[in-house]
Amino acid sequence: MTWKERFFALWCEEGVGGRPEAFDAIFYRADDALVGAIPATLTFGETVRRLTAGLAAALAVRDERTITRVADRFLDDAHRHLSRNRALLARLGARYRLGLVSNFYGNLETVCHDTRIESLFGVVVDSERVGLSKPDARIFRRALDALGVTPSEATFVGDSAARDMAGARALGMRHIWLHAGPPPGGPCCPGDVVIHSL
Repeated sequence: MTWKERFFALWCEEGVGGRPEAFDAIFYRADDALVGAIPATLTFGETVRRLTAGLAAALAVRDERTITRVADRFLDDAHRHLSRNRALLARLGARYRLGLVSNFYGNLETVCHDTRIESLFGVVVDSERVGLSKPDARIFRRALDALGVTPSEATFVGDSAARDMAGARALGMRHIWLHAGPPPGGPCCPGDVVIHSL
């Protein structure tokens, strides 16, 4: 699940999520407010806490216990998934050169270091740091160049049709859509692989 979907579920469990369409706009405003506004050294935990606080303000949630609970639950879940997937990434890294491309806030390298996944990737490309964001093909090209591979030699795995699949497709790179349920409208290209978990 994307961060937006995970936060929506957590806020709904607190009784304040609202309609998904309304939450989408709230999430993207809070998310965008962090881009370039936080130090490159901000930890994963503090990043999540700042995003949670921004969402709480937009949802008119003032109870600090609720805000803390949402952030803690998000972080616990993220750490559990990272722990489970670290071994898989290590196995993949033994066979393939791995890179990470993300539309992020400018502190992705710190977040990767904090979560102990930094060493699994040959390159980490943070949109805020390079001044490009997905689906711009140039951000994918940065990662490919750093890994020393061509688009035809690479496969991109992502969870966004509009950002990940479209960007990879623009370079002629194979792409695998990571989507929790059946993707709306099906895969973006005929023959595309869709997976439901990493």
